[in-house]
Amino acid sequence: MIKLIWRNTLRHPLRAGLTIMGMALAVLAFCLLRTMVAAWYSGVSAASPVRLVTRNAISLAFRLPLSYQPKIAAIPGIVTLTYGTWFGGIYLDERNFFPTFAVYLPKYLEMYPEYVIPEDQKVKLLKDRRGCAAGRALARRFGWRLGDSIILKGTIYPGEYRFVLKAIYTGRDPNTDEGRLFFHWDYLNETLKKTFPERADQVGWFLSRVAAPELAGPIAQAIDALFRNSLAETLTENEAAFAMGFVSMTEAILMAIQVVSWLVIGVILVLLANTMAMSARERLREYAVLKSMGFRPRHLGSLIMGESLLLALAGGLVGLALTFPAVHLLRTNLGQYFRTFPLTRATLALGLGTALAVGVAAALLPAWRAAQVRIAEALGRVG
Repeated sequence: MIKLIWRNTLRHPLRAGLTIMGMALAVLAFCLLRTMVAAWYSGVSAASPVRLVTRNAISLAFRLPLSYQPKIAAIPGIVTLTYGTWFGGIYLDERNFFPTFAVYLPKYLEMYPEYVIPEDQKVKLLKDRRGCAAGRALARRFGWRLGDSIILKGTIYPGEYRFVLKAIYTGRDPNTDEGRLFFHWDYLNETLKKTFPERADQVGWFLSRVAAPELAGPIAQAIDALFRNSLAETLTENEAAFAMGFVSMTEAILMAIQVVSWLVIGVILVLLANTMAMSARERLREYAVLKSMGFRPRHLGSLIMGESLLLALAGGLVGLALTFPAVHLLRTNLGQYFRTFPLTRATLALGLGTALAVGVAAALLPAWRAAQVRIAEALGRVG
């Protein structure tokens, strides 16, 4: 039976080859689209349940007074507190985008142990007011080395800001973003006091680490209650919810990507079903002969099902093999926009499993028709 399946599959090499390549491209597209969706959610998956983000209740575009810091720190259950703001900035050219943050570095590095910095570099970073830390991927992208001077042109905060690269961090976890740059919030604040005094002593958000995940909800409510009816009311949420807020802004795009990924599966089904239907029609006489020799309907169905599964398996494996270099290419060219491209085992298994499921579905109708064929009618129709 296996020998018959193999020979039937290779009877038309061109058709089989085109079907396998079509399957492979569809599986490749499916896996890439699923990986893109996972990349979008990588910030959510990397969030810690013990970190809380406190921002202005109106929008992130509105700042919070630095004077909130001691009041938040006094709330029982908060272990560490830091703060920061989105800086933006342009390096050489507007196309050279990367996330840049002004943060209170001593506590920020304590808050994020996933940013791994050698101890000697950390000491130099904390001592130098103009020192900054860049991720390994970002430093590699621009060819930066320790001690290099980095000049950013401010957009939100106009002016020219000069930094010295004192540390290069690496990610402890696979989904840690290595494409960011951090510098001292104090440096930004001192500059603002000279240029825009009315914008000084304000932060974009406060970041708290609580003693246990179950304390996150009550502490978030306590923080917001503390500043209710003030000039700058707060909204405190866990880090995952904060990251999810950015993802939800592009929810329609994500939904479209997911819909397209499943439409690709529909294309695979049509492609393979058409191939199997053509093969079944061409072999009606052969099926009739096999029946006359004593082959049962289940044997004929197994022949068609086996051929369909073999094509689906071959296409799926080729598609998975192509996925790895394709994801590497995406990571190389789009790494500055996404923290990571997580090509997971689940995505690969889903791609191959879906291909095999399509193989089964595509063979059902041709297999049923072959099993129902009448010997005399089939022989008379063909010959």
